[in-house]
Amino acid sequence: MRFASLGSGSEGNSLVVQVGATSVMMDCGFGLAATEARLARAGLRPENIDAILVTHEHSDHIGGVAQFARKHKLPVWLTHGTFKVFNQGSLSNALVNFVDPHEAFSVGDIHVTPYFVPHDALEPVQYVFSDGSARLGVLTDTGSITAHIESTLSGCDALVLECNHDLDMLMTGPYPASLKRRVSGRFGHLDNVTAASLLARLDCSRLKHVFAAHLSRRNNLPSLATAALAGVLGCEQGWIGIAEQGSGFGWREI
Repeated sequence: MRFASLGSGSEGNSLVVQVGATSVMMDCGFGLAATEARLARAGLRPENIDAILVTHEHSDHIGGVAQFARKHKLPVWLTHGTFKVFNQGSLSNALVNFVDPHEAFSVGDIHVTPYFVPHDALEPVQYVFSDGSARLGVLTDTGSITAHIESTLSGCDALVLECNHDLDMLMTGPYPASLKRRVSGRFGHLDNVTAASLLARLDCSRLKHVFAAHLSRRNNLPSLATAALAGVLGCEQGWIGIAEQGSGFGWREI
């Protein structure tokens, strides 16, 4: 199994996971041309993608889903709640599959386990991907950590974890008070310290890759995110990867 980020942040998010002949995109928050260009950068063509798995309805995650799915005739997986607030007409020519957050499913060779997260969306989920042996856990867009999240992500071989903001930078920064409350609230986004505290509670004995994701351009620094995660793992900061907004990150194998 291998995975790569096409980009991560408030301007758009997408992750590609590949097992054997199957490739899926988790979210598609970029426009059609940008998505195709980012796939090409990863050595992929749109026809290599077998499905799009959606986490929730915020535009930086679904902005390009409908157009990309219609053009390339791709099935879309999403929860009933996300579908309810999606522009459903835009998916009229796409094959829609509903995700039950309590049930795992498969897309070709990829086994997918969805799980609930606390976020200010109608029915948000995140995903763990597996080839039957290795596991990739992805967690972004959650404001707090639950026992279910800890249990689901424990023992993964690779993790992509939200480190959205440094709390001090957020609170002393230019955002209005209402936005600061939203971002830092229990249905907002994870700060570096909270992400690190989650990592400290997981079984990391199989861990080969860790990436900090969904970093705020205004309220965080890559060095702060990597320092927080590396401090928990007792590793060099350079071992922690960053999912960049512009470039994501290249292929990693587990």
